[in-house]
Amino acid sequence: MGDGIGRYRGTESRLAQWLRRRPKRTAADDGNDREKLLLAVATAGLPLAPAAYPVGYSCSCERIGCPTPARHPVSFAWQTQSTTDRGQIERWARNEPEANFVTATGMVHDVLDVPLAAGRAALERLLAEGVEVGPVAESPAAGPGGGRMLFFTATRGTPEDEDEWWPCELDCHPETMDEHPGLRWHCRGSYVLVPPARLPGDEDAHPAVAWIRGPEHPLPDPLNLLETLQDACARHAAERGADGDGGHPAHEIAWPLTR
Repeated sequence: MGDGIGRYRGTESRLAQWLRRRPKRTAADDGNDREKLLLAVATAGLPLAPAAYPVGYSCSCERIGCPTPARHPVSFAWQTQSTTDRGQIERWARNEPEANFVTATGMVHDVLDVPLAAGRAALERLLAEGVEVGPVAESPAAGPGGGRMLFFTATRGTPEDEDEWWPCELDCHPETMDEHPGLRWHCRGSYVLVPPARLPGDEDAHPAVAWIRGPEHPLPDPLNLLETLQDACARHAAERGADGDGGHPAHEIAWPLTR
């Protein structure tokens, strides 16, 4: 996705300039790279499962009023279906050339999901401070309020005592995700789209969900990123409030319900 991915080149302005300079890709480029990128995710140990894909401004699931078009797994058994098996992923990718893919969180990795503006500020700060940052992806929002940045981290583990799990507390449904614009912690029982993924209304060849830092980066401890991300989200909420868009509590953390 470009030679600059995964490299920090200095100031915030340089990062912002690089993000704006990312070259447009052709449909042929994306077709050639899609399988390679998915296999790179699997090689990093992140389990994948097929997801819906956009059909114009609608979803391939054909559900009337689908609340998360092109953003949800195809099968209700996505947690058990998720795999890192290269052969299976190749078959899925070749048999469903339009399909998006999700990765099930809480088994190998978690995802800290923040507003895009807050994520860019936090990423700049983390890299400047020399903090180990793992894979990072950008995703546009399903509704109003701007895009999201996804920080992939190690999971908190799978202790033998079931009561020691860090669970998804099901604070919100997929239908209400846009009502929870703060930091979301995707862990056990959740999932996120993985790049490359396309969303309804995409008119160019560039995938809507794309890597900023690729899956080759080691997964960090989520607690090493959490304070910086929370601080960036608090600043983002304050700025939204000052602009009249409505602020949200700095401590707000929401987890999506599984479908």
